[in-house]
Amino acid sequence: MQSKLSDIELIEQTLGGNQAAYADLVKRHQRFVFTLAMRFAKSREDAEEIAQDCFIKAYRSLSSFQQQSKFSTWLYSIVYTTAMTFLRKKRLDTSSIDDENVYLQIENQHGSFENNLAEKQSQSFYVNQAISQLLPDDATIITLFYSGEQSLEEIAAALGMEANTVKVKLFRARQRLKEKLEKLLKHEAKELI
Repeated sequence: MQSKLSDIELIEQTLGGNQAAYADLVKRHQRFVFTLAMRFAKSREDAEEIAQDCFIKAYRSLSSFQQQSKFSTWLYSIVYTTAMTFLRKKRLDTSSIDDENVYLQIENQHGSFENNLAEKQSQSFYVNQAISQLLPDDATIITLFYSGEQSLEEIAAALGMEANTVKVKLFRARQRLKEKLEKLLKHEAKELI
C-alpha cells in the first residue's frame, strides 16, 4: 500500500520514524540509482558500493531535503557527487590508464554478452554499450535525460550547473554517443559479414 504514496509522503513518514517508508523509497529508486552508478563505475561491484553509499547519505541528509525540486533530482545529485568522490579515491589507488586501456576494459566486461545473439541484436544493448564508452559526465547527462526523463533544469539542479550548460553538454554528449554507436555498429557489421 505504501508504494502508492508519493516520495514526499514517504519522506515525511521516514522522518517520523517509519523505517519501512524509507525502504519503499529505496525500492522505488534503486534501479535507476544503480544504472547511473554503473555509468560512472563500469564494474558491478563498484556501482553497488556507490549506490549503497548514496542511499545511506540520502537517509542521513533526508531532513535537509527542502522539496525545491523532485526527490529524484536531489537523490541523483547525491549519486553524482558520491560517484565522483569514489572515482577520485579509486584513481589515487590505481595507476593512470589511457583511454585505449579503458576501452579494452569495457570491451572485456561486455565480452560475455558477445555470445548471446539475441542480446547482440537488441538496440538497447548497443546503446548501453556505447554509453559505457562515454566519459562519466556525458554518460550521466544522457542517462538522466533519456532514462531518467529529467528536464534540463532538473539535470542542472542535480549536477550543480546552469540549464544552458547542461543543454550544451547534452548536445555534445549526443554527438559523442552517435560517434560511438557508428563505430560500434560498423565493427559489428564487419563481424557479421
